[in-house]
Amino acid sequence: MDNRVHTFSLALDWQLVNHISQIDRFDASWATIEKREGQSLKQLKSIATVRSVGASTRIEGSKMSDREVEVLLGDLDITKLTDRDSQEVVGYFDVLDLISESNEHIEISEAGIKNLHNMLMKYSSKDDWHRGDYKQHSNTVEASMPDGTKHVVFQTTPAGFATEDAMRALVEWYYEDKNTHPLVKAAVFAYDFVSIHPFQDGNGRLSRLLSTLLLLKQGYDWIQYVSFEHEIESRKTEYYRVLRSCQANRPNEEITVWIRFFFSCMKNIQDQLMKKLETQSVERSLSPRDKSILTYIGTYPGCRSGEIAKRLGIPSPTVKRILSELLQLNFIEKHGSGPGTNYSIK
Repeated sequence: MDNRVHTFSLALDWQLVNHISQIDRFDASWATIEKREGQSLKQLKSIATVRSVGASTRIEGSKMSDREVEVLLGDLDITKLTDRDSQEVVGYFDVLDLISESNEHIEISEAGIKNLHNMLMKYSSKDDWHRGDYKQHSNTVEASMPDGTKHVVFQTTPAGFATEDAMRALVEWYYEDKNTHPLVKAAVFAYDFVSIHPFQDGNGRLSRLLSTLLLLKQGYDWIQYVSFEHEIESRKTEYYRVLRSCQANRPNEEITVWIRFFFSCMKNIQDQLMKKLETQSVERSLSPRDKSILTYIGTYPGCRSGEIAKRLGIPSPTVKRILSELLQLNFIEKHGSGPGTNYSIK
């Protein structure tokens, strides 16, 4: 069945309906899960925040690892934010934190979106001239090829009246459309926003932040305990391919493939969240020392046994024994061999 949503065509089939049903069934049970897990969720939110900040900035070219992001945010001194990667990381964190804590007070309006962009870019003096305002120049999205040349990924909406009209229409549609399912609306909004590319820079990052904001506003509170951005980073090639396949047919394009991708990401992170919660349930029977090692590996994937022993102050033979037990319990994965052996959460 072909439907029109905003300016787009969408083939609403049983696969999409099933995706929505699965996501909403999980959401219906979340209040009970949240009450039961309590303290466990605080740790998951902290880890998810670091992963989200790191992943979303890396998608746009940042080189900072999750560990570097965590160190930066743990000992933050805004006077020392001299490199662009650090500036982008802290700006993203500030907006994500605001969305997490105060989403009910953030308006889905042009002014509200401009304010979020202003926050996102506020630590970079190079962006003073454009932050919080719509673009003044063309910002065609390009990809750098191995040979040094650039390839146009897609043409964005022209600067000036065209961008202003497109953003006004997007916000008006969001409030006027009372029939489209909230999950579809979030996916459509994110797609049209990143396709318009209304700001000179920061559009990809802001589109992912807006996705989280829209989902939280619709009551999908579990989204803040797992990283939507990390899922997209792990599927970055597919992410750009799907966007490009739709955007190549603008305007009034068919975007079913994008909606499917968006829902697939949500379903995957739901599964990841449930797996983490199940793991934490089993973890409660572990000793404090076992838990500390498991937590360390979750925070620092790719760590080695010697590093764990040094950072946690646990004798190396004990660490190796516990790692072996955690492997048998299927909590962690082992990578490499010899001195290069490292571990990550299963």
